[in-house]
Amino acid sequence: MDKQQNIDFVLRTVEERDIRFVRLWFTDVLGRLKSFAISPEDLEVAFEEGIGFDGSSIEGFTTPEEADMLAFPDPSTFQVLPWRPSKDGVARVFCDVRRPDRTPFEGDPRECLRRMFYRAEAAGYLMNVGTEIEFYYFPDDHTPEPMDEAGYFDLTPSDSARDLRRDTVLMLEKMSIPVEYTFHSSGRSQHGISLRHAEALTTSDAIITAKYIIKLEAYGSGIHASFMPKPIAGASSSAMFLHQSLFDHDGNNVFWGEDDATYHLSDIARHYMAGILAHAREISAITNPTVNSYKRLGGGGANNGPAFAMWGLRNRSAMIRVPIYKPGKQLSTRIELRTPDPMANPYLVNAVTLAAGLDGIERKLELPPEPTPELIAGGERALAEAGYATLPRSLDEALDYFEDSQFMKDALGEHIHSFFLRRKRDEWAKFSATVTEWELKHYFAGA
Repeated sequence: MDKQQNIDFVLRTVEERDIRFVRLWFTDVLGRLKSFAISPEDLEVAFEEGIGFDGSSIEGFTTPEEADMLAFPDPSTFQVLPWRPSKDGVARVFCDVRRPDRTPFEGDPRECLRRMFYRAEAAGYLMNVGTEIEFYYFPDDHTPEPMDEAGYFDLTPSDSARDLRRDTVLMLEKMSIPVEYTFHSSGRSQHGISLRHAEALTTSDAIITAKYIIKLEAYGSGIHASFMPKPIAGASSSAMFLHQSLFDHDGNNVFWGEDDATYHLSDIARHYMAGILAHAREISAITNPTVNSYKRLGGGGANNGPAFAMWGLRNRSAMIRVPIYKPGKQLSTRIELRTPDPMANPYLVNAVTLAAGLDGIERKLELPPEPTPELIAGGERALAEAGYATLPRSLDEALDYFEDSQFMKDALGEHIHSFFLRRKRDEWAKFSATVTEWELKHYFAGA
């Protein structure tokens, strides 16, 4: 279905379904969902001419002197909101943000990913992404206390959120977001939801939608859903695992390696992985964008995220894991990027990891060997001596790599790179100036 056919379908649906409000969705640079509503009478004009809004009111967009922006609805993302009344209904559509002259706005995260998508397309590739998002349910938005005693994949009476997860899945499916499975994760009151793979931009839209619906359904049940990477010290952390693969224009998975009897990875897949590992430190500020993100990274194990830029077949403490190949499932060959957390902007994460992977392919970077169990057992010093780079241990350290990286400036564009750096430096400065409970406990009474 081409764009005009999509537009015709949307306009016909709006009329037939008695839609009275159309919400225009987009995100700011940090991945926070923004929205304003228009009437159905304005929708056709919106497709043709865009709808003006004040860009200076969106953090990271423009200054008051350059406030005028246009939102152009993407008709392929139109969905009727199933939680709103059927009479005088409400729909949503993701938008592309443009300047008054209709040129793409360089601060739009969707446009950032689309630029990288076009670069991959020119090289002969289409990026597919699936995701697994983890989160916690808490009694309210200021009480980080677990609400059950269940663990990973447990089916117990104490898993009080089973019905809520079911309702969330049903709502997502009504929004045409296919859910592969949902489960109780390893932490008490921690949950996970896996979304089926799709083209990278579609999956990024789906992640934004899923996070909104997870919070919406939780709110309707009188509880709070949190995507904070490490909400409870000593408990399991939450991730946003990304399953990535590249396909050619004929629909073949170019990550599949018929001659590799162990990993079943092609040379293209190996170069792609090598590119991500080579740029691992630079992309950390995007994949792990908060102070709290680095409470999750480091130390490996079940309760923490990756600490080194390494890969492995069964090693879940690796930055990149290669899921085990199932015979006859060549199209499912993929890598699992394990560093991103749910606070990250999915458009930017997919954009910078695709950029890193393409750089690895273009330069034919060699993938380092998979670390042996004995090497991993030797700890951080052994891994560092073997040449595996440590990932940043704080947002401040990640921003140092990010600031000095010409690669990241090229991947994100100057606008997003400079705003993100400025905004996150300010976040780190405020955190550093905060007196914590730990400091009061250990220093207040004096030595």
